[in-house]
Amino acid sequence: MKSISIIIPALNEAENLRKLIPALRQNTQELIEIIVVDGGSTDDSLAICASFQVMTLTGKRGRGKQMNQGAEYAKGDILYFVHADAIPPKGYGESIRASIQAGFPIGCFRMKFDSLSFLLKINAYFTRFDKSWTRGGDQTLYITNTLFHEFQGYDETCVIMEEYDFMDRVREKHPFKIIPKDILISARKYEKNGYFKVQIANLTAMRMYKKGIDKMRIAEKYRSMLK
Repeated sequence: MKSISIIIPALNEAENLRKLIPALRQNTQELIEIIVVDGGSTDDSLAICASFQVMTLTGKRGRGKQMNQGAEYAKGDILYFVHADAIPPKGYGESIRASIQAGFPIGCFRMKFDSLSFLLKINAYFTRFDKSWTRGGDQTLYITNTLFHEFQGYDETCVIMEEYDFMDRVREKHPFKIIPKDILISARKYEKNGYFKVQIANLTAMRMYKKGIDKMRIAEKYRSMLK
C-alpha cells in the first residue's frame, strides 16, 4: 500500500516531538511512516522518539542535510517535511493525497500561530495567498517522492532559506497547491525576540536571498538580528 513518509528534522526538540508524533498519527487515516532526523540533540529527543517507536536517524546538523537524509530512507510515494514545532491539521494526509490526485505534486498548508496576538493573526492570514514572501518551511511541504529526487532534493550548501531554494526550483515547472487548512505552529521566535524584530530579520533575509547573496552571509546576518 502507498504511504506518506513524514520527515522531521530536529535538534533539541523533545517537548515538541512529544506533542507532534501522536498528533501525526491521530490526525490522518492515511498509512504513514515517521522519520525523525536528529542533528545532535543533547536533550531527550532521541528517548522521546524511541518511546513512540519511530525511526530515528542521526546525521550532520543542518536542516537541508537532515531532510535529504530522511528522504533517502523514506519508503512512501509522498514525502512530507514537517518542522518539530508544527502540528498538521486533521485530515492532513487525505488532503495531501487529494491535492496530488488533482494535479498538484507539490504544496503546503496555510499557517496559524499558537498565539492570540493580533499581529500574528495578520501574518497567518496572508499565508493563504500564493506569494513567495508568504511561504516558509513552517507551513510544512509535501512533494511526491519521484519529483523530489528528480530535483535532487535540498541544496545542502544552503545554511538558510533551503525551503525557498527548493520550492523555487520545482515551481518553475510544476503547479503548487496551498491546501486551505491551517498548520498550528509555535510563536516562540516572536515571543522571544518581539514581533517587529522578527519581521525585520525575515524581510532582510528575503531581500538578500532575492539578490542572490551568498547563503552563509544571509545566515550570519539573520542570526545576528535575533536571539
